[in-house]
Amino acid sequence: MDGAPLIPRLVVAGTSSGVGKTTVMVALTRALQARGLKVATFKCGPDYLDPSYHARTTGAPCHNLDGWLMGRDAVVSTFRHATQGHDVALIEGVMGLYDGASPDSEEGSAAQVAKWLAAPVLAVVDVSGMARTIAAIGTGLAAFDPELKVAGLFANRVGSRSHLELLQRAARGTAVPVVGGLPAQEALAFPERHLGLLTASEESIPSGHFDAWGTLLSEWNDTEAFLRLAREAPALPEAPEEDRSEAPVTCRIAVAQDAAFHFYYADNLRRLERLGAQCVPFSPLADAALPPDVHAVYLGGGYPELHAQKLADNQSLRRALSDFAARGGPIYAECGGMMYLSQAIRTLEGRDFPMVGLVPGVAVMAPKLQALGYVEVETTVRTVLGGAGLRFRGHQFRYSTLEGVPEQGGVLRIRKRRGGTIHTEGFGPPNVLASYVHAHWASNPLVAEGLVASARAFKEQGT
Repeated sequence: MDGAPLIPRLVVAGTSSGVGKTTVMVALTRALQARGLKVATFKCGPDYLDPSYHARTTGAPCHNLDGWLMGRDAVVSTFRHATQGHDVALIEGVMGLYDGASPDSEEGSAAQVAKWLAAPVLAVVDVSGMARTIAAIGTGLAAFDPELKVAGLFANRVGSRSHLELLQRAARGTAVPVVGGLPAQEALAFPERHLGLLTASEESIPSGHFDAWGTLLSEWNDTEAFLRLAREAPALPEAPEEDRSEAPVTCRIAVAQDAAFHFYYADNLRRLERLGAQCVPFSPLADAALPPDVHAVYLGGGYPELHAQKLADNQSLRRALSDFAARGGPIYAECGGMMYLSQAIRTLEGRDFPMVGLVPGVAVMAPKLQALGYVEVETTVRTVLGGAGLRFRGHQFRYSTLEGVPEQGGVLRIRKRRGGTIHTEGFGPPNVLASYVHAHWASNPLVAEGLVASARAFKEQGT
């Protein structure tokens, strides 16, 4: 792995989920790019939204690194592979530095990933109205786990340059200095909605916002100080390397990619490609038909409820999906994709919009969160992902419920990571698998292999 074992790297973590880590990451990435450096970006945890900002900033995929979903070997392997040819790597944390899948372990936390990657941590702190307490925060973060290197603090939302100087003075002489900071800039704030930040599309966020944050960080800070921290990282720990050789293309999988459907783990798509599948993008919002000569369909999550009228109006594409399924074509759908395959989406206003109709029930939107957290999944029958007994991990984060489905009619046995309760999901005809689970296939590579095998089998049928 040329260049990867010694690549400078830095985990940008926070003391909570609301300290502006994503903004700091974008600003730091842009500032380093202005120095001519090629930056690789990553996101700890299962989130899809924050990575869209980093992918937009760099013009390349931002890979998720999740200890609970992926395991150590897959985290290290993914990092090593994705940093090839880059000069520095930035890894955004999840929630607070030590927060993860459990309140009494580091599992799934940014701290766990930082330790696995031997990466120094830059801790982002919201310093509004703060002075000497910054020193206590830094001391506490570093002392909590001596095996973790908390190398510096980033003072976010400072009131003025003199405020930043005061904070740096307060932390002087402690183990964790204040390395830099940024003022609040409401005009440049990234917009939010019910699932978190708005997806970083060109339609929703001007490119100038990204450039402005980078310029601001360079004006307020010595970017070399952040590079010094990143260069403190030693050689990467060893881990078994996955076979990442590319197989010849043997099938084509249509992947929904538009404003309604765009929640995909980059690693999942790369797994399909390495197995010989060509991922062909299409838009359920705009396209009248599926791409030609496709052998499976992958419908990821997103915001179908925000585009329900347009999805309903595109009757041609809905019929195309129904016809594809009727011919035995394999379809795999997650969360928003499942909502699209249902009988209808019912909005908060109580209006029903007809959808594809391959999944029984109506996806009903709610004003409050309906499910959040990690899950373990086991198939109870053969599905498009493979035989019965296939196990993998994922997470759920949704504001809707599927109403009108049989209580025990699902083919997936879902166990919640927190609480251990079990329920069933997974609906549709035998060649369709749809559920609320966002799965990460590093938890079981057989999942990607199963979907590709289903696509090849359908191709061989010649239907």
